[in-house]
Amino acid sequence: MNFTNLQIETDSLPKVEDLDLKPISKSYFKIIILNQLALYAILIGLVFGIRYFIEKEEEVQLNLGYMLAIVLGFCVVNFFISFLAFKKRKYAIREHDVVYSKGLIIHSVTTVPMSRIQHVEESRSWLARHFGLATLKIFTAGESGSDLSIKGLPHLEAKQIKEIISNKVNGNN
Repeated sequence: MNFTNLQIETDSLPKVEDLDLKPISKSYFKIIILNQLALYAILIGLVFGIRYFIEKEEEVQLNLGYMLAIVLGFCVVNFFISFLAFKKRKYAIREHDVVYSKGLIIHSVTTVPMSRIQHVEESRSWLARHFGLATLKIFTAGESGSDLSIKGLPHLEAKQIKEIISNKVNGNN
């Protein structure tokens, strides 16, 4: 029996930090903005709804300006954080894995080895179709949902990546 278990020098391994990650489409930020605007409209509507339904309570009337200022402040901060977080969404397709980086406050880098990928799916919401974007979902064994979801890819690029990954998974490179 010829058993070997050699130590791998971690310094010689390629580093994910050295990767030149590609940003997702700038059009995806428009979808984020539209979703944020819908949320802000609901929040501001709630503030005015409170005013309408609790009109006789003087404390609520006095605090309505503060409540509106707090909601508007939240909207501005949330928008700024969303903008900064959008710039952190990047990905790379390498020979042996797929890397996706995201998050501003909690930054995460997900790496899915090609050898673990079971299948790849491309999906498009009606809003994503309007902007010519798609979401690439990568599934590995043992999970009920996708293990990696890259939103905001240009549709043609998502199709090409799906084809590349499918060929690698099926051994047709």
